[in-house]
Amino acid sequence: MFTGLVADLGTVAAVDATPDGVRVAISSSLTGELREGDSVAVNGVCLTATDLHDGAFAADVMHETLRRSALAEVAAGGRVNLELALRAQDRMGGHIVQGHVDGVGSVRAVRADGFARIVTIAAGPEVLRYVVEKGSIAVAGVSLTIAELHDDGFAVAIVPHTLQLTTFRLLAVGDLVNLEADMIARYVERLLTASAAPRC
Repeated sequence: MFTGLVADLGTVAAVDATPDGVRVAISSSLTGELREGDSVAVNGVCLTATDLHDGAFAADVMHETLRRSALAEVAAGGRVNLELALRAQDRMGGHIVQGHVDGVGSVRAVRADGFARIVTIAAGPEVLRYVVEKGSIAVAGVSLTIAELHDDGFAVAIVPHTLQLTTFRLLAVGDLVNLEADMIARYVERLLTASAAPRC
């Protein structure tokens, strides 16, 4: 489990694509805190760290993850948001993030708003059904608040601190981003659907 508070901006050192999947190697200052088998969120996708050495770790990305996320777009030299798994004694500063991507959004617009930056993202119904204005969403692994809600997407406002520490300062129109809706909304939907079902 994660909170959507990015701990480091990693650099993709290598991408090894094979017919069986993709192995990525990522350089990060967090490598010293990782052990083989630990979970780490990479742009919001929960991956398992392996082969820790020389300030980098590797992770295997299977076909299912490549189909459901924007990790298929990563390339050597690219930057990625990284977060280590939540520890019991950590502060819950963002919101509950599982690292299970609900869909991939596309950056539609980026504009300045004072010292903040407004990023508008196109998203599909599989994500938007769980989104409410002023609610939480993880975008590329970053816990954010919905500033505007549209029929085919939403906008988030990014403060300077988040811009400095994440890939949001690098985003451009057309870029793909992983989206994870607040898990509580999915549980509520499931409970309401179950309670509305006819009983014999």
